[in-house]
Amino acid sequence: MGLLFCWFGLLKFFPGASSAEGVAGRAMTEMTLGLVPAGVSLPLLAVLETAIGCCLVTGLLLRWALAAFFLHMTGVFLSLALLPGEMWRAYGAVPTLEGQYVLKNVVLVAACLHVAADELAP
Repeated sequence: MGLLFCWFGLLKFFPGASSAEGVAGRAMTEMTLGLVPAGVSLPLLAVLETAIGCCLVTGLLLRWALAAFFLHMTGVFLSLALLPGEMWRAYGAVPTLEGQYVLKNVVLVAACLHVAADELAP
């Protein structure tokens, strides 16, 4: 899971490499009320996702990485509400390709919940 997160993060360092960069930039701009433009948010997301992935792989700073992961996923899922025209077709019941890209993160959340439960177990 850490390798996957690292991979998607690294893609955002290269313009045009990530199919999510457009929607990620627009969502971040919406979430920050325009204070963080897409040109700034993409490198920030790249660093964040790559760092989270590296921490998940190595186990270093794992609790911080998990907290950052869940905060990041909150923003990711918030894009479903902030960009409804890009995320949904047919009255919100059918996700677009971008919406499906966001919704697949449910699997990553489930996996990180398992990691978090293991990390926090006495």
